[in-house]
Amino acid sequence: MMEIKPLTKEEIQVIRAETAGTAGRIHLNNAGASLPPDVVVRTMVDFLREEALLGGYEIEAKYRAQLDHTHELIAQLIHANRDEIALVENASAAWDLAFNGLSFQTGDEVIVSEMEYVSNVLGLLNAQKLYGIVIKVIPNDAAGVFPVHELEAAISDKTRLIAITHIPSTAGNVLPAAVIGEIARKHNILYLLDACQSVGHVPVDVQAIGCDLMAVTGRKYLRGPRGSGFLYVRKQIQDKLKLLFFDGRTVTNVTQRDFVVRTDARRFEWYEKNPAVVLGLQKAVEYLLNIGIERVWQRIQHLADLFRQRLQEIDGIVVHDQGDVLCGIVTFSVQGIAATAIRSKLAAKNINVHIGLANSTLFYMNRKGLNGIVRASVHYYNTEEEIEVVCRELRTLLL
Repeated sequence: MMEIKPLTKEEIQVIRAETAGTAGRIHLNNAGASLPPDVVVRTMVDFLREEALLGGYEIEAKYRAQLDHTHELIAQLIHANRDEIALVENASAAWDLAFNGLSFQTGDEVIVSEMEYVSNVLGLLNAQKLYGIVIKVIPNDAAGVFPVHELEAAISDKTRLIAITHIPSTAGNVLPAAVIGEIARKHNILYLLDACQSVGHVPVDVQAIGCDLMAVTGRKYLRGPRGSGFLYVRKQIQDKLKLLFFDGRTVTNVTQRDFVVRTDARRFEWYEKNPAVVLGLQKAVEYLLNIGIERVWQRIQHLADLFRQRLQEIDGIVVHDQGDVLCGIVTFSVQGIAATAIRSKLAAKNINVHIGLANSTLFYMNRKGLNGIVRASVHYYNTEEEIEVVCRELRTLLL
């Protein structure tokens, strides 16, 4: 295995200098929306200025080849083919396109983990109401590890789909996506992966994972703009998904009597989207590729491990993260102080964290009896010094 060269302090300094937001605050809400590199913002603003001066269609035509290159870069990042990528507005849109594109019948089973995000749960419950599907939830074991043997035991001849969230919104564990993929392939079951927290965070290889469908957002660990994301659809199953809408992007030819659907994943895109956002996403992916996702993941693990260690040294703080592989999302509670109050008090010190409410991950939070937790999510541009500052402020709040 090739040795991964850690990001140096000098490289981190350069990255922070290229990220204006790091100068004024400590940003630990990367699982919500990361601070974008300056090149992402500059690219979008420059495009919008040209558009305002010369016209939207005209400038889009000028940048057509560059806009189309976005699919190529995303495919490179996740080890897919460019024809398997559709650009969408967010991970929820991608997940809905994939899930609702499937045809369900009464009694069809969908197996999920307890870590599913609320928008996914809503989609599942809606399909339960509309079609009578059966939702099978696999809880983590006592150590916080997803039990793959229980997943396989839950499979029956009625199992239609395995839908798993790779990295949860309100917990620090990473589910074994590739092992789940092996089980899905073994039983010839479709596999939908919610990777909105993992692409840009951990190495994601759709070939190694074996997923058929994958939903991703741009604003989180990819450091792209809000309103960006993509859907991966494995080439071999594209014709199995129903098209939920049609416009000029969907087809290659249309007559008064018929139409011909595109032969790639861009059939799932709307024609009308914000080109500035597309270019911003492209620059974010390009920026990540230049650093290297393996180096990013190594750096995130280092910072998150340090953060959890420091938090566990503080009396009155409980860290909730469990599992055999932990990520950059650090969740904790502070004795006697509500999560919302912790967020507000840290914000007053120019420290951004977020909260995970009970309905964010219903199955998990209800089973654990958690009403809300503090979620502090690190990225590679954060520093050890920032973690020490945050922990010092938390100690002060407990005095």
